[in-house]
Amino acid sequence: MTKFGAEIINDLNIASSLEWLATNGLGGFSTSTIIGLNTRRYHGLLTAATKPPVGRILMLSKLEETLVIGGRRYELSANQYPGVVHPNGFRFQTRFELNPFPIFTFEVEGQRLNKSVFMPQGENTVIVQYHFEGKRGERGDSVTFEVRPLIAFRDYHSTTHENPALIRHVEVSQNRLTIKPYSDLPALNFAHEDCTIDTNSDWYRNFQYLVEQERGLDFAEDLFNPFTLTFDLTQNPRVRIVASTEDRDVNVVVGSEIAVEESLVSRLKAAADQFIVSRGNGKTVIAGYHWFSDWGRDTMIALPGLLLTTKQYDIAKSVLLEFAKHVDRGMLPNRFPDAGETPEYNTVDATLWFFEASSVSRTHP
Repeated sequence: MTKFGAEIINDLNIASSLEWLATNGLGGFSTSTIIGLNTRRYHGLLTAATKPPVGRILMLSKLEETLVIGGRRYELSANQYPGVVHPNGFRFQTRFELNPFPIFTFEVEGQRLNKSVFMPQGENTVIVQYHFEGKRGERGDSVTFEVRPLIAFRDYHSTTHENPALIRHVEVSQNRLTIKPYSDLPALNFAHEDCTIDTNSDWYRNFQYLVEQERGLDFAEDLFNPFTLTFDLTQNPRVRIVASTEDRDVNVVVGSEIAVEESLVSRLKAAADQFIVSRGNGKTVIAGYHWFSDWGRDTMIALPGLLLTTKQYDIAKSVLLEFAKHVDRGMLPNRFPDAGETPEYNTVDATLWFFEASSVSRTHP
């Protein structure tokens, strides 16, 4: 288990440099820092792979969360604006765990709120769950929880800015909301527990991504808030929000996928599996997160350790066959561009690594 306490969390410089990542087996992912302060343009709760493993669109950047106890408001989020971090929700955060998915713990007025983030495999979906463990109503105080999604809906290499082209319409049905801010991008569906819905919307302006600034890249962004959900935690202490390109129910069962693995070997295998993704009907290997796709040279070098050591022989075969489809004049592609253009053949030894990976694979069933 990776675990950090309040001492690390309350040190902004350290906490904002520690990142977590969850993947969906398609090339999509969910990622941020341990305090939810996005420092990269690649940070976001749902980056969908629309053309697995590429075509990545950062759809849902984050959820702004406010715990309200007896009318007293506590902002649990953290954002970097020019010269200031606001709000300072990490001051209420007492713990972060990666076990194996991220779990955030907040304590306010002696009340505890746990938040977890999970991505099911094989779909562009993120599930955010909250569990309020306070003594609800002990002093007659009402306890409510406000959630404001902030969306980007842009290529994950880019940033978005306030614009009149964004479509503000929110389709509301029973425990579901659907938005489609731009006609040429997929819709995003939100399934949720019973709550009050406010469809008043607005832009949040001038977020700053300090890692991108250090890299000399575009580091400022505006994000759009299409609606606000308000949950009554005195009635239901458990809240689940499912954001997906699929039409998912809030009671989606994730089952054994979120079971906590205890052994070191299991954890290492789970870490290795995050790099195995789909390409067409086959499998391939992502060269690295956040912005790499599947590179031929890297895939062939990594294949024995990722797939043969873990005894995933069928997947190893699928990866080899998938790359073999794209051989051109004896050369293996080194990179598949994000937009799906012609593969790039700019490596001299990827084919040699292919033979090496193939020969090693032949020694296994």
